[in-house]
Amino acid sequence: MPSKIKLLIAGGSATAGPPLGPALAPMGVPVPQVVAKINEKTAEFKGMNVPVTVTVDAATKTFEVAVGRPPTSAFIKKELGLETAAKGAPEKGQEVVGDLSLDQVVKVAREKSSDMFVKDLKGAAKQVIAECGSMGVTIDGLKSKEALKALDAGELKLPL
Repeated sequence: MPSKIKLLIAGGSATAGPPLGPALAPMGVPVPQVVAKINEKTAEFKGMNVPVTVTVDAATKTFEVAVGRPPTSAFIKKELGLETAAKGAPEKGQEVVGDLSLDQVVKVAREKSSDMFVKDLKGAAKQVIAECGSMGVTIDGLKSKEALKALDAGELKLPL
């Protein structure tokens, strides 16, 4: 029966060290080959944490690598130019971590829309704006709740 190992790996930067190497070594698969495959499949997400599932069949010593998409917060941090290791939430006494333009919100929404349960781009943008609120990120100077209300009222128009 195949075993599954689920990890968050920095895109394009997997190594044979922990957590990957120690998890794979006892299964008898070639760890360098697994690392190379992960790095190949996550290269486009350089600098972002990416969910990776490695399925190993210990009997045949074969493996498969499945790569998910980084969380919405990682795309927001990328747009803000924050390090992925950065907390992304305001520190004590700090209200705002950064400010995204509506164009940047739409860019993130397009990147993540395939992973979201939404009907259209507006729904995806609303989810991104809501995520911004939990991270201390404003949208065109508006707090997330204000931006959502303005979007619903038609005061903010999504660039298409």
